[in-house]
This record gives sequence, C-alpha cells and structure tokens, in this order.
Amino acid sequence: MRPYVIVNVAVSADGKLSTRERRQVKISGKEDFDRVDEIKAGCDAIMVGIGTVLADDPSLTIKSANRIAERVRNEKPEHPVRIVVDSQARTPPDAKILHKGSGLRIIAVSLAAPEENISALKNHAEIIQAGEVTVDLPVLLTKLAEKGIKRLMVEGGGTLIWGMLSAGLVDELTMFVGNIIIGGKDAPTLADGTGYVLESDFPVLERMDVIPMEEGVLIHWKVRK
Repeated sequence: MRPYVIVNVAVSADGKLSTRERRQVKISGKEDFDRVDEIKAGCDAIMVGIGTVLADDPSLTIKSANRIAERVRNEKPEHPVRIVVDSQARTPPDAKILHKGSGLRIIAVSLAAPEENISALKNHAEIIQAGEVTVDLPVLLTKLAEKGIKRLMVEGGGTLIWGMLSAGLVDELTMFVGNIIIGGKDAPTLADGTGYVLESDFPVLERMDVIPMEEGVLIHWKVRK
C-alpha cells in the first residue's frame, strides 16, 4: 500500500527546472500558481527533496483562504502534511517549511543521517528513518500510507522525481511548459539521476490533456502501468 502520487512541475521549453546555479526562476504565472494551489488543497501531503528546500526555501502552504476553509469544513488540517526527503538531515531548523502555517511536518532521513542533525530537527518535525545511506522511497511511502496519507503531491526537485519514477511510484504528472529557454547541461531537469539505458525500462506516459495556459501549455499525463 502506498499513496496515490501526483508529480507537478513547471519547466522551461527545454525542460529545465531552474538555472545551473539552482536559482529559482519564474516559469509560470498567477493562473498556474492557482492551479497548483488547488492540487495542494486536494492532497493529504506535499513532498519535496532537500535540494528544493535549500535552493527555494518553500513553505508549501495552501494560499487560498477559501480552500483552507473548505479543508477545515471537511475536518482536514488547514494545510497538507509537508514532507522533506533529506537523507542526511540537512534541512535548516529555520526553514519556512518547518514554521510557516500550521500542521504536521515530516523529515525523511536515512539511517546514516548524523544524530546531531536529527536532534536539531526533532522539535519542528516528525522524523522517519527509511534506508541505509539514502532514503528508501518505497519504504517511506509505505510508512506514509500507514499514517493515513492517501494522496501525495511531489513538487521536486529533479533528483527526487527521478527516484520516484525509477521506483515506479508515480501515478500522474502535470507539467506547465513555459515560453523560455534556460539551457545549460548542468541545469536541473524534470528527472535527474542516472537515467535509463534500455528503452524497455522507460516509463511510458498516457496523455490525458493539453491546455494552453498563460504564455505556455499545461500537459497532464498518467503513467501507464
């Protein structure tokens, strides 16, 4: 058992998430931000990798007061559970994700994470250990399901998305493709990591929808099982 997983990203026309310096770049606008907020409001948890936390310092909170109120009416927490996949427990104790908005935070670490790092985070988040040196994502998702998390949104970065895809843990992918080109062989992409060699290993996507949005296009895929 694991949560249903939706990966959501905004990429440039050449498939980059940000610059080679990992600097946050505005790829989409208000209409797409509102769409993402709606997805968040419909999920039990939102997950990012430690690289995203260190580069962008996101809060991952729901922005719409109406959506927060709707969650409360449905006897849900104001904000989804916020999760950081952080093998070495490098999340800064003052990171926005740990302090902005109410609700549970989870830091997923490996057994190799330094104890002093874990201790610094225990006052702000629940710690889940999974994996020897890096976080074992299938084990983590099983533990999240045991906590009642049924619908999980993954917002990046490329290393985490690659790990989720390569482990067969993604059900849907929504991607806003913007009208800019970032370039750079070292700039992060949708799915970083080692990559596949054999075509028989490639995840195959089924196109669900293509919608012009702002100055780009929104593509909705399902992962074919």
